[in-house]
Amino acid sequence: MAEYDLTRTIIPYLDRHLAFPLLTHLHESGLFAPEQVAATQYELAKGTNMVDYIVSLYEQLNPVQRSQMFAAKREKAVSTNEQLQQEAQAVLDVIENPDVAQALRQDKNQNLTYLKDNYGLTLEQITALYNFGKFQYTYGNYSGAADYLYHFRVLSTDVDLNTSAHWGKLASDILTGKWDVALEELNTLREALDTRASAAPLAAAAHTEPLSTLHSRTWLVHWSLFVYFNHPAGRTLLLETFLAPAYLNAIQSASPWVLRYVAVAAVLSRKAQTTPGATAPTSSRVRHAIKEVVKIVQLEEYQYSDPVTRFLKELYVEFDFEAAQRELQLAERAVANDFFLSEFREEFLDNARYLISEAYCRIHQRIDIADLSARLNLSPEEGEKWIVNLIRDTRMAADAKIDLEKNVIEINRPALPIYQSVIEKTRGLSIRTQALGAALSRTGQQQAQQVQEQPAVVEGAR
Repeated sequence: MAEYDLTRTIIPYLDRHLAFPLLTHLHESGLFAPEQVAATQYELAKGTNMVDYIVSLYEQLNPVQRSQMFAAKREKAVSTNEQLQQEAQAVLDVIENPDVAQALRQDKNQNLTYLKDNYGLTLEQITALYNFGKFQYTYGNYSGAADYLYHFRVLSTDVDLNTSAHWGKLASDILTGKWDVALEELNTLREALDTRASAAPLAAAAHTEPLSTLHSRTWLVHWSLFVYFNHPAGRTLLLETFLAPAYLNAIQSASPWVLRYVAVAAVLSRKAQTTPGATAPTSSRVRHAIKEVVKIVQLEEYQYSDPVTRFLKELYVEFDFEAAQRELQLAERAVANDFFLSEFREEFLDNARYLISEAYCRIHQRIDIADLSARLNLSPEEGEKWIVNLIRDTRMAADAKIDLEKNVIEINRPALPIYQSVIEKTRGLSIRTQALGAALSRTGQQQAQQVQEQPAVVEGAR
């Protein structure tokens, strides 16, 4: 399944420290040779100040040799750390003073004037917090980096350095696993990027976003995957963000492979919406995510597809349940090997089976349980148990009844008012027509292919 691995595609949009967890997962999954993964880790680590980690990777790649080539790098890192810490500590001693903390206000310019007049602190000295925080990040001390970058951002008026500190703080929160804090930082950074984009000249933003804004949003989309697939509410928030026009445009223009994660989030959100007692989503964007994602997948198929996106296409566009079954088998393996999605393998599979059952029941009134079980990649016994639980736990219980003697499901929809009945029959006719058209198209293509494959008959031969 290495052909569906996105690690090589995603890493160019990540900071090198954020790439290390992906490479560790890749090593554990066994999709690539351990030496190849270790070599990539080593090349990335050489650009950091984590000297011990660099040495361990070098010795892993060269087990016979004991390297002394990093001694100078270690000494330089230690001396630089001590120097930057002294400069930053001078600023911290001032701002951590209780009297100073009480005197600081929301106005940064006023705060800088107060600190300069009373304690002789200048903006250049405050930048020492940024320098030390950045060095701590390269050192692998992510918690310390987050603290120093936060203090710097509170005081600094330098727009560019503040933006850089935003990114560094978000990466530090991700790497320390503080998902609530990381989500707050992610939202703040996104608002800052959107505000800067809206302030761009109208002439530049009339038809296409400025290139820098597109790049920033593309990077933010990739970084946010860490948060959205670890925070409890992350999948819903992912749909809210990625299906918004600005970020959907960034995905379609610069990173169509992110559609895998949008599709998985849409699948994961679907069953929860139909479970009795579940909290209804506040956004119609989330409620109709599957419909929206299917349109996008169909539109972007020319530049990206994988088993997850093809599963939705076969189920909702082609109405080909056999093909959807085959793609689901591949999708399960792709999800299991994906760094961001592996923890959701069972949940994804359960929700995907629900989508198949929902679509199948929508166009049939009498369903053979054994046949449906086969379409769900389940044995008859497993399928019967799964279908019973599905009907009991979701709103399908109002319409579906199981006849265990005949081993079938009867769909008995309640009588509707005349006008509603016309609407439902028209909708059902449309779905059946699409399914019939897709089936006839496939049959025609198969017959044409068979004719082409038949050997030509030579005239006069006997």
